[in-house]
Amino acid sequence: MQNELKVFSGNSNPALSEKICEYLGISLGEATVTRFSDGECRIKIQENVRGTDCFVIQSTSPPVNHNLMELLIMIDALKRASAARITAVIPYFGYSRQDRKDSPRVPITAKLVANILETAGADRVLVMDIHARQIQGFFDCPVDNILPTPIWIDYIHDNIKGEITVVAPDPGGVERVRDLAKKLKANIAVIDKRRPEPNVARVYYVVGDVKGKDAFILDDMADTAGTLVAVAEALKEKGAKKVYAAVTHGVLSGDAIKKIRESDLVELLMTDTIMLPDEKKIPIIKKLTVAPLLGEAIKRIHEETSVSVLFI
Repeated sequence: MQNELKVFSGNSNPALSEKICEYLGISLGEATVTRFSDGECRIKIQENVRGTDCFVIQSTSPPVNHNLMELLIMIDALKRASAARITAVIPYFGYSRQDRKDSPRVPITAKLVANILETAGADRVLVMDIHARQIQGFFDCPVDNILPTPIWIDYIHDNIKGEITVVAPDPGGVERVRDLAKKLKANIAVIDKRRPEPNVARVYYVVGDVKGKDAFILDDMADTAGTLVAVAEALKEKGAKKVYAAVTHGVLSGDAIKKIRESDLVELLMTDTIMLPDEKKIPIIKKLTVAPLLGEAIKRIHEETSVSVLFI
């Protein structure tokens, strides 16, 4: 007999958790997720989870450390309440950019976070478009990395009618761009970023044909948005008709909104893996939900059926 499915949520993105539960046709699990007066997380699972298949939805977005602790403590609470299996659903995986030693005496924080999640009691992890796919190898438990490619394809087919060139903002993003371009039967371009000398602004070279075409920049995240805005400017200088961009995770720290508002971008597409505060909502930003993708992944994991069909 299959264990009962239960979904719980931290405070990082309750709206997304509600949408996922709506897709699954179930109610969000009851839990108290608050803080003590000194700032410590206060967690209590308010229903019986013994022998159930539990999923905890929590993006480790800003405030990163607090949201990570909420996730860890919720996993521990479920484990101590005798849940049969616990899957950490992390739409945005914080610390994923610290995935290697790129200079002496620095940590590999993504690996540390992976260790902590498994120590807390996570039996499985579900993420959305993780920054570096090799991070899946940091875990000893199964990890499913879902990509938002179907969302971008649907939006492009419905809203962009011109000839498109899909653009990687750096050589590291070529694999992501190639996957989308193949499904759209579109050409690709790559931005080669170089810093000629210390403290001198980067020079951007466009490798590929964008003249007279709509350029579609694809990346996993926008943090300060500096690179995104500079790439859009370089594409316009090379003759691109319109410049669109799509990022899975809209971190948007610092003065990112100001940069985007004043940029050459026509539209910036973002998914709802990170909750967007009202003060950061501007007309150029279009939010698209990943709830059906994550909901379907949760359903398939629970039913022990193939998740690979979602890896497109």
